[in-house]
Amino acid sequence: MNSAIISSDWAGRTIAERYTLLRWLGGSAAGGVFLTEIPGSSSPRAAVKLVPAAAAHAEIREAAWAAATLSHPHLMRLFDSGPCEIDDAALFYTVTEYTDENLAQILPDRPLTAEETAEMLDPVLDALSYLHGKGFVHGHLKPSNIMVVDDRLKLSVDKLEAVGKPGMHFQPPGIHHAPECATAAIAPAADVWSLGVVVVEALTQQPPVWDPAVASEPVVPESIPQPFAEIARECLRRDPLRRCTLGDIRARLHPDLAVPLAQPITTGRTAPVRSRARMLIGAAILLILVIAFVRLQSHRTRSSPAVEGQQVPEARTDRGATRKGTVSERVMPDVPRSASSTIWGTVGVKIRVTANAKGRVSAATFESAGPSRYFANLALQAARKWRFRSARVHGRAVASVWILQFQFRNDATTVEPVEVSP
Repeated sequence: MNSAIISSDWAGRTIAERYTLLRWLGGSAAGGVFLTEIPGSSSPRAAVKLVPAAAAHAEIREAAWAAATLSHPHLMRLFDSGPCEIDDAALFYTVTEYTDENLAQILPDRPLTAEETAEMLDPVLDALSYLHGKGFVHGHLKPSNIMVVDDRLKLSVDKLEAVGKPGMHFQPPGIHHAPECATAAIAPAADVWSLGVVVVEALTQQPPVWDPAVASEPVVPESIPQPFAEIARECLRRDPLRRCTLGDIRARLHPDLAVPLAQPITTGRTAPVRSRARMLIGAAILLILVIAFVRLQSHRTRSSPAVEGQQVPEARTDRGATRKGTVSERVMPDVPRSASSTIWGTVGVKIRVTANAKGRVSAATFESAGPSRYFANLALQAARKWRFRSARVHGRAVASVWILQFQFRNDATTVEPVEVSP
């Protein structure tokens, strides 16, 4: 970009007859960014990026049009885009959410902790999974493009690439761009490479040391804790076919969630039809068994002959019937505010727990892990700590099975326990 074309002196001008350039936010070789406001919006603050409307920037226009078709809680919202002019200079503008800060602004002051890095990776993985499923590659994943908007982590969307597009021919190529980006067709594995670089930067404040002129791979510092060191090494394979996948990264982050999910990662709020069908079938079977049990007991009572001169004793309800268990201690997931603020709608997780005759959890598995492995892991860890007052059959304490239905929302977490056996 020629700095004389896009200038901070343009503050105060209006583009597209509706966006006033309120304040210069910064610029780079790719364009200039101003603070603006969206007329009539409840959250008016936004950022407008200006780039020269030259043929060399056609990919920016294509990315803007692509981003307008996407919607994900961890992707920046693109409100508007199009051509404009200032002082006879032909420009292209994009209007996106205003970001409070980005990772590149944090790292000069301090590295992220291991816990913060894990919290950062979960929404990034969710966003990348969504993009790849829609046929796009982010293509420019780096700390400056990992944003915070109202306490929610989001990725930039102004430079998306279509999967299979010819190489981008970066000049010069940077460490954040996978080696094959300069020549090969764009593929999701390029984002995996970039994510490996970001992991190293987040924990050390520096990108990994790498000489692209030699055949070696980037050096991951020994000081990086696990599982992040192994994640970075598996991401930073020169051969894209040898790199790990986003699913592999999730599995290393959350080893307790190694059980395959029954449904793909989505951002929907409703449970999968298959899971609902299983629940309905299970409920119907349970209802049939209960009705059969009641009828059998009633038949036995009517058919027992009374001995003349004797009274038939009343059934002892404490020994002759099943008494359901109750919850004696419930443990709620410890959800960091930085994580709950990323929730869009409701994240549901169902955990099946088996409590032994003493009321302690002996097993906990997923009935439905929901769309986020991070929140599923929080629910599973909490469920293992629950305690119950034992169910009793014929006066004897027995094991019981419960379904704990966790619901994570932006402002609260709730759980509903349902005993399904005995």
